[in-house]
Amino acid sequence: MKTELLIITALESELKRESLPKGVEIVYSGVGKINATMTSIKAIHQYSPKRILNFGTAGKIKPSLQGLLEIGKVIQRDMDAEPLAPRGSTPFCPRPQEYLSTGSFLCGSGDSFVTAHDPWLHSQGVDVVDMELFAIAAIAHDHHIPWQSFKYITDDANESSGDDWQSRVHHGQELFLDKLKQIIA
Repeated sequence: MKTELLIITALESELKRESLPKGVEIVYSGVGKINATMTSIKAIHQYSPKRILNFGTAGKIKPSLQGLLEIGKVIQRDMDAEPLAPRGSTPFCPRPQEYLSTGSFLCGSGDSFVTAHDPWLHSQGVDVVDMELFAIAAIAHDHHIPWQSFKYITDDANESSGDDWQSRVHHGQELFLDKLKQIIA
């Protein structure tokens, strides 16, 4: 089965399948980079998409941010193999250490839910944090498929993030659906 556009989202609570326009395919990866990697590879082989959209939730590092943001760059925030490589870089790895798209915000991906201030995130200029995008972007890059990502801000990446995320996880759906209409028009 081939599709023009494939959406990869971690959880159905973020974006309901039945809310999507006809002909738009979606897969749910589950939480984290390993789940996102496995799902992205399987979905690319199943759907042969010409373009991948990632939609999901994110915690904000910069206090002024809100709403739906288009991500332009993603890095790994949890790869810490110092002194073999600087934080964010995988040692002895020929693949890119960052992936670029069309947006203007920087996302730090990692397999942890951010609940405290991290000076490294600020020093790198990270705007938002998530748990899947780096993997999705890496797989799209390896398969030469353009990708875009839209993140809805649910929390402040602080001690109340868990409760805030749970109460707001579904709030970004309508904003993303409006953006999706613009994309496919």
